[in-house]
Amino acid sequence: MLFSRRKMENAVKHFLPRFAAIGIGGLLLMSAYHRTDSVSVITQAANHFLDALTPEQKAIAMIPFDSDERETWFYTPVPRKGLQLREMSPFQKRLATALLAAGLSQQGFIKAETIMSLEDVLRQLEKDDGERRNPEKYYFSIFGTPSDSKPWGFRVEGHHVSQNFTIMGGKVADTPSFFGSNPREVREGPRKGLRVLAQEEDLGRNLMESLSADQQKIAIVDKEAYKDILTTNTRQAALKGQPNGLLASKMTDKQFGLLMDLLNMYADNMPEQMAQARMERVKAAGKNIWFAWAGVVEFGGPHYYRVQSPTFLVEYDCTQDKANHIHSVWRDFNGDWGMDVLKEHYKMSHGG
Repeated sequence: MLFSRRKMENAVKHFLPRFAAIGIGGLLLMSAYHRTDSVSVITQAANHFLDALTPEQKAIAMIPFDSDERETWFYTPVPRKGLQLREMSPFQKRLATALLAAGLSQQGFIKAETIMSLEDVLRQLEKDDGERRNPEKYYFSIFGTPSDSKPWGFRVEGHHVSQNFTIMGGKVADTPSFFGSNPREVREGPRKGLRVLAQEEDLGRNLMESLSADQQKIAIVDKEAYKDILTTNTRQAALKGQPNGLLASKMTDKQFGLLMDLLNMYADNMPEQMAQARMERVKAAGKNIWFAWAGVVEFGGPHYYRVQSPTFLVEYDCTQDKANHIHSVWRDFNGDWGMDVLKEHYKMSHGG
């Protein structure tokens, strides 16, 4: 039976406040989600993970904050300190994965998990017994004790994943932050065509291809691509000599926009607050940013690029295994492992 006009008006008047309340509630939930503090989420996830471990597992996973190990990192398949995924029970693995997810954005978490899954592709290609190539051979390390007042950190690391976090006084440092992919593109089997780090490659090339011939002559700093990122796994990010390549101030507005697209993509591997902190460094640099390229420009050939400012560095290379093997990293010249945050803390708390 159809409502009369009067009944319809009364029904609208009756339900409209409810709809409004639901809408406002939804907006509050959304705003609360966006305001979620990355540090508190990470700290909670770390404590949940540790609470699930046995005393023996804790002894492996927990490392003193002032240990030399905290600034030791690798992105090759070598043994490390920490508790491996394959040494955990199913529910412990879920909590470990939740900790990794707390430190990354959805985009970054998907990359990390997919990179780990490539170990199974390599196991089949190399006919490995599963010891060297294992999707669960990734180490979780907690440095210090998760706390809201004292410095602590954690690391998730294995082949082609090295995510390092230092937390202190409501702030979090998220570098060095490394993602790699071998193969760059899966070329056979059921996962054929998979490119985990497609954006890292394509956005960098988009910028390079947008440059004029004269600009490319300046941007190309070496005709041969380097065998690896130049900073490798050094403790302190440093490059010899002065920055080189094409300065952002020499780019057109469109080209500068492509550079920002590239940097935004790297920043967006982190949760919103941490991504904003990265982009604040980008904004502070203005157009005092260099873009450098080495190797061939054409798709499929060996190539390398970097984006360098006075405070941060992005490096990317695709040269190994016939240019089917990617390394990429975001580093902070002054703040890797939270050095700038820790200096501020010690200055405020201990007078120097």
